[in-house]
Order: sequence, then C-alpha cells, then structure tokens
Amino acid sequence: MSDSNRYIPEISVVIPAYNEEESIGLVIKSLPQKKIKEIIVVNNGSTDKTASIAKQYGARVVNEICRGYGAACLKGISEVNDPEIVVFVDGDFSDYPEEIEILVKPIVENRADFVLGSRMIFSESRAALLPQARYGNLLAVFLIRLFFRYKFTDLGPFRAIRYQSLKEISMTDKNFGWTVEMQIKAVKHGLKIMEIPVHYRKRIGVSKITGTISGTFKAGIKIIFTIFKFLLT
Repeated sequence: MSDSNRYIPEISVVIPAYNEEESIGLVIKSLPQKKIKEIIVVNNGSTDKTASIAKQYGARVVNEICRGYGAACLKGISEVNDPEIVVFVDGDFSDYPEEIEILVKPIVENRADFVLGSRMIFSESRAALLPQARYGNLLAVFLIRLFFRYKFTDLGPFRAIRYQSLKEISMTDKNFGWTVEMQIKAVKHGLKIMEIPVHYRKRIGVSKITGTISGTFKAGIKIIFTIFKFLLT
C-alpha cells in the first residue's frame, strides 16, 4: 500500500500543563502534527506564558482552574472532537512526543485498546527517572500485580487509548491517582492492554510532584489509596 493510501487514524492529543513555558513549545513541535487530528493543551492554572506559547505553536488551549493532573486530563477528554484514539503526553518534554506513532500502532492494528509507554524497559530511560519516582513505580506495579493479576512495569504518563474504551472506563480521579486508575480500570474492563518501551529524559524544570518531598509523599499515598479503593469495589 502506498503512503498516499495508508490509513491514518484520527488522533487527539491531550497535554496537561502547569507552568511549562520553557517546554510546551518543544513538545508541540515534536509531535507529528500532520498525523494528528487535534492538539489540546489544558492550561491548569499556569501563571506563566504556557497558554500563549501553546497557541503560537498551533495547539488549542482550554483552561481548567481546578488544580490537579487528573482534573486537567478530564478537561482534555471533555474537549476532544470524537477521535478514534486519545493520546496523553506530559508538557515538560520528558517524553519523546515523536514516538506517538509507535504508541498508537497496536491500536490501529487492533492488537490493543490501551497502550502504555513504559519508561522502565530502556536502561537510559529508567536512569532519567528520579529515584523516588522509580521506587514508587515499583511498589505500585507490584501491588497491581498482586491484587489485580496484571503485570505492568510502569505508571508512565505517555499513553494511548481507544476513545470508545476511554468512555467505557469512565475516568474520575482528579489528582495523583489518575494513571493508576486508568490502568486498573483497563484490567477490570477486560481491555486489550499492551506496554511498549519508550524513551525518556530528564524533564525541563522541576517536577511539581516528585520534585518535592511533600509532592512525592502526597502522590504516593494517593496512588496506594487508589489501588486499595478499586480492590474493594
């Protein structure tokens, strides 16, 4: 099949962003924009130029005043224009946005409904994670495997999901439990799940979660709480 006749799925990219003026343009520019239906940057109460820079690079910017990673992602979901696939990528340029094509490929080929980009497979990606994030991930995926009988390697933010499947799992978490909620619900709903290795680098700027002691503690408690909450439901 020639390139001109190759099927291109409709992809909406959601980028939650809080004070990412130094990186948001790099993220948007690195996306293969000709193969994407829309890029939605969710401005989560930024006090810098994140929103204006995102607009300059061609993204549609929507505002979510309720602070929280999950709240920003939920806002992005509410704004997508009926795509086939929704991709979530962070606005700090730690992920490699150009890898979106390998992320969505298993969904396009009907081998998966949900694809998680794992930062724990390539050694150089694993090394770029802060130690607290690395060990927190290990604990979380261990608990998911123990209680839900599915072996993940990561809770990475770079992920793709079939839009219909995303609607079916009905996401609700507005904060740190967002990623683990999606993974547990994907298992409980019987979605076809796949993990693929992705590259990862040290983010631009300081992480709002794992970059502080309080943020790391709050995220860890919320993730563990979320795992046990779904164990009981």
